[in-house]
Amino acid sequence: MELYRSPYEAYPFLCDDSDDLRCDFELLTDYMASSAGLLRTMVKDDVLREELLWICELIYHINPTLRTCLTVKPEEIQRLQNAAARLKDECGKRCRLFVLTQGCQAACTAHVLRVQGKSLVRLLYRHCQQGHEVPPALFDIANLLSGYFFYLALKLNEQEGVEEVPYVSRNY
Repeated sequence: MELYRSPYEAYPFLCDDSDDLRCDFELLTDYMASSAGLLRTMVKDDVLREELLWICELIYHINPTLRTCLTVKPEEIQRLQNAAARLKDECGKRCRLFVLTQGCQAACTAHVLRVQGKSLVRLLYRHCQQGHEVPPALFDIANLLSGYFFYLALKLNEQEGVEEVPYVSRNY
């Protein structure tokens, strides 16, 4: 069956074969960058707003990596790692184990980004399992993004005076 190709196609790779995960990666990173931009509109802290703008750009830089090459520099990865570590130092004590993903709107949005980061990691593993090469640094970036947004959620709740609600699993 021949696929219809709309002359108004929103993105040229949308009709790629279903087992080609490159477009899925590009769509997910686009979604994450857009979500980071949305989160930025909710954040009052100027330092965090600037950091989110930088992270939005960083996410767009990883977007074409599976189709081309990774252009993120080691110092940019270090900057992301430092940002995540800073947030963990500032508010990691608010979370000893698991917390419910609740609180102010900005924190909840950061939690959504945290999950998107994990989804990105999962997609990268699937791409590797199909026999494709993925730069190890890309895994690091995706994992760091997830961690960054987790600690950012804690920080944003702290700034709004919202207490974290512990979650105790019945299974673990």
